[in-house]
Amino acid sequence: MRVAVVGAGLASAPHFQSLRDLQNELELAWVIGRSNERLAALKLPASAQVSTRLEDLLEDQSVEAVLVLTPPNTHLEIIQRVALAGKHVLVEKPLEVSLEKAQQMVDICHNSGVKLAVMLQHRMRDAARALMQLVHGGEMGSLVGASASIRWWRPQSYYDEPGRGTLARDGGGVLMTQAIHTLDLLLCLTGLPDKVSAMASTSAVHRMECEDTVAAALHYPNGAIGSIDATTAAYPGFPERISLQFTKGSATLEAGELHAEFMDGRKISAGQKQTSGSGANMMAFDHHAHRAVLQDFVAAIRNGGEPAVLGRSALQVHQLIAALMTSATSGAAVLTLA
Repeated sequence: MRVAVVGAGLASAPHFQSLRDLQNELELAWVIGRSNERLAALKLPASAQVSTRLEDLLEDQSVEAVLVLTPPNTHLEIIQRVALAGKHVLVEKPLEVSLEKAQQMVDICHNSGVKLAVMLQHRMRDAARALMQLVHGGEMGSLVGASASIRWWRPQSYYDEPGRGTLARDGGGVLMTQAIHTLDLLLCLTGLPDKVSAMASTSAVHRMECEDTVAAALHYPNGAIGSIDATTAAYPGFPERISLQFTKGSATLEAGELHAEFMDGRKISAGQKQTSGSGANMMAFDHHAHRAVLQDFVAAIRNGGEPAVLGRSALQVHQLIAALMTSATSGAAVLTLA
């Protein structure tokens, strides 16, 4: 299968590594970037052509799928053109800078008959998949409580880069850019809450437009209560953590590892310790979950199925983030999410 990449910035590294791993299944046909200098610095296979013009890629009918790795505020325009050209899309998170634009993008891909997947790779970690099987299989019982803690660190130099932490380019701060992975996984395990109440602020350690600290309470339709603690002001950065309580036991996901304990005495562990770029080095993580998302996306194209990390499913985390920021801005609880 011939594929292309649009965007060759820092966040593209695990995607290119995944493509190298899957070179027996995929042929990298094009890489589209903003500048010839950046493109020239890439180490690409001989099959790959480079260009600063998206049109070169769109006109190549042999390309079946495109990885869109550009800043969030460019996704809708690029993906609309790619989808209308009949090419399937795997997009880096978030879908777009707002829920409304994310919905537009999902609808465009659906109406164009192309598949849309999103790089929310935490879903594909071994520990996360094991826990989803336990939860959705009913072994844990009914949800009682949930918490998500994302206590990361970013130095000021990170936000000094043009556009970082702005509404215009990123669509928000810690929620949209860092916590989105953990929040998406939380929703895969618990579903959407029906009410949220949040506070958000920019701490004294950062100069930036958007929030770097958020605390929130969640209420679920069955009466379960949850919490969110998200920040990029926690030096030097700590592993993200999801803790869940059910009527038959409890489970914790932390740094790629699952530990579940049941009231009948059983204990289950899965996964392996992993980093997620929680500190100053934002790329301090392995690419295996990225590769799993890409491989699943390709299999869905070949088999005619749906990707495991379906673009439409990512609308839930956008809905949650929008509700959290609406609550934080208004000072009121936001109702009827679910």
